[in-house]
Amino acid sequence: MSPSAFPSLADASAYAPTTFAWTREATRANGGITTDRWLDVFAKSTVEFVNRARESEEASGGDGSRARAFGDAFARVLEACRGLTCEGDEDALERTTREAARSEASTSYGDDAPWTGLNCLEMCRVRDGLLRSHGFYDCFARVKREENRAALKTLPSVLADVDAKADDAERLMNVVRGCFAGNIFDLGAAESAALFGNGGGDFASTKDTLKKRPWCVDDFDALKTRWLDGKPHAKAIMFVDNSGADVILGMIPFARELLRRGTQVVLAANSVPSINDITAEELVEHILPALVDLGDTILSPAIADGRLRVVASGSDMPVIDLRYLSEEIVNEAKDADFVILEGMGRGIETNLFAKFSIDAMKIAMIKHKEVATLLDGELYDCVVKFDPAPRR
Repeated sequence: MSPSAFPSLADASAYAPTTFAWTREATRANGGITTDRWLDVFAKSTVEFVNRARESEEASGGDGSRARAFGDAFARVLEACRGLTCEGDEDALERTTREAARSEASTSYGDDAPWTGLNCLEMCRVRDGLLRSHGFYDCFARVKREENRAALKTLPSVLADVDAKADDAERLMNVVRGCFAGNIFDLGAAESAALFGNGGGDFASTKDTLKKRPWCVDDFDALKTRWLDGKPHAKAIMFVDNSGADVILGMIPFARELLRRGTQVVLAANSVPSINDITAEELVEHILPALVDLGDTILSPAIADGRLRVVASGSDMPVIDLRYLSEEIVNEAKDADFVILEGMGRGIETNLFAKFSIDAMKIAMIKHKEVATLLDGELYDCVVKFDPAPRR
């Protein structure tokens, strides 16, 4: 099936998915964050990927050799990229990364995307492609299942806390803070993966200790004004991120507030597994049925009559290029008047400055020091960027 662009991009021909360029010119402009430092971000996180791959392989009787082979292959690509960047050989960089990224298990929607240089999106494509070509289709499956079960047990108390706020503005702030707290469950970033591995980063304590406002990107007041003074949205497309606390304790309560206002909500999730990101299949087969079983007076009827539903985005990465989406999500988005891009990959490292013809929100917690530096923030700082639809 052919991919299509998100229909509410303000100008699809001018759209550039990646937020931070890795060029030499960009290095001079962004305080010395070089391509080497960006490649180090990927190198540091490789340990988590190798460990999860080995765990998956050994669970099926393997000896861990495929996991080691993946780690070695990715390390070789990283080193090749360092050398080719120094040489300024863009053709070789494109050839090296695109060849490494090829995998029969990917959606391949973005394989024909024009080369614009080495960047976060290209390196995610390489890493995920190498995992799949070494036989690891979903090596984070076990931890996703465990975190989903734990989050579903916690959800009733989270919803009760939201409902205890009688004021619309208070409830909005509560669910926005919940989105930040949930987004810490990100095993693709070395810092948050280490925090998770050490038993930290639980939802309640993270929510209680969030950085105080103003956040490094803080459009909450503009969001609140639109929320309180504007007409409720007819339909929201919500691009979700991680499994567990992120989607269940963060994004589901936000979706519930939209439903409370009469807004239809479409959850757009990956078509193919990537890191610990939730997939559309997992949402449909496991999460939505569990939400129905809760008997919540807002969620259960909305799922039953389709006002809360799930569509596969067409993506197979933790970042997203909105020019290469599934036909299903494009069709759903044609009459949407609100788009939400959640998570550091979809809402900061890609699409932070993307322009839309409808109301747009990007929301995430920062888990890379380099991103924090470029946004004049701190590690675990918060981003809520709200761009109202242009006046017609």
